[in-house]
Amino acid sequence: MTVLIWVVGIAVALIALIFGGFAVFTARTARQVEKILPPRGRFIDVDGANIHYIDEGSGPPLVLVHGLSGQHGNFTHSLLGLLRKNHRVIVLDRPGSGYSTRRRNASAAIADQARTISRFIEALGLDRPIVVGHSLGGAIALSLAVNHPEQVAGLVLLAPVTYKPEQMHPVFRGLAITSPILRSLVARTVAIPMSIRYRHVVLDMVFGPDPVPRDYGTNGGGLLNLRPCSFVGASQDLMAVRDEQSGLTARYGEIKVPVGIVYGTADRLLDPTAHRAALLEKLPGAECELIEGGGHMILICSAERCAAFIARIAQRAAAGAATAEKVLT
Repeated sequence: MTVLIWVVGIAVALIALIFGGFAVFTARTARQVEKILPPRGRFIDVDGANIHYIDEGSGPPLVLVHGLSGQHGNFTHSLLGLLRKNHRVIVLDRPGSGYSTRRRNASAAIADQARTISRFIEALGLDRPIVVGHSLGGAIALSLAVNHPEQVAGLVLLAPVTYKPEQMHPVFRGLAITSPILRSLVARTVAIPMSIRYRHVVLDMVFGPDPVPRDYGTNGGGLLNLRPCSFVGASQDLMAVRDEQSGLTARYGEIKVPVGIVYGTADRLLDPTAHRAALLEKLPGAECELIEGGGHMILICSAERCAAFIARIAQRAAAGAATAEKVLT
């Protein structure tokens, strides 16, 4: 019995030592990442969330909303430089992503994130911007148009999530943690080492068949995911939205503003045919464009196509608003 206790004690001590090493490595990695990629924008308080955002260019406003495990770099890598020539472009980190914080115990549900973006638009004094959403950001943009129609002049959805698939994609299963305590423990120990270990597999799934840009870690902000807070935020997002999508999908027909959607036909994360059909069933007037052979990260890998499409929907929204104003006068 004494020997068994001794063996168990050594095993526990070794496990504690290993996890302690992971924790030290994770904390050091997070500090290095934040030194390499400090915040590059401004901050504004929105209902207790400290929102980090980048505001560049001039002209009709665009608000860009990133997807799950994303941050501002997804847009600033390639798309921002193209859009700011003719638009005021506001790229925000959603609460719990990038350098934005999420208020303690705040909901990460799609409708609640849409409400935060609505309050963000109000705080900046924006007059009905075009909202561009990528992936999960597309679902949030759709919720914004459904629940806060006065805030939106039009939507451009890049590889958007439009319905709840029957099964969770394997690349996201590591985020599927319901317990806040366990989520925090995993984030501060094994999540970052495992992310580094399997980064090539994940990035190939996220970008493929398009190649991953060599500078994605820095100019695309990919390194920002190597922090515990990013893992926690992404896990909160995933667990909050997984049971909410069906109710939102049923309300797409309420949207009255111009809507445009773009998918890569070879997207490895979403089924472009199924997600496009879920939206077009309720919004048959939505404009759709397919990028042949494109993957999920079309906002980076097909930035010029996406920028031209955004400009087209923005012009359509402006023309519709001008016509409506003429009728009213």
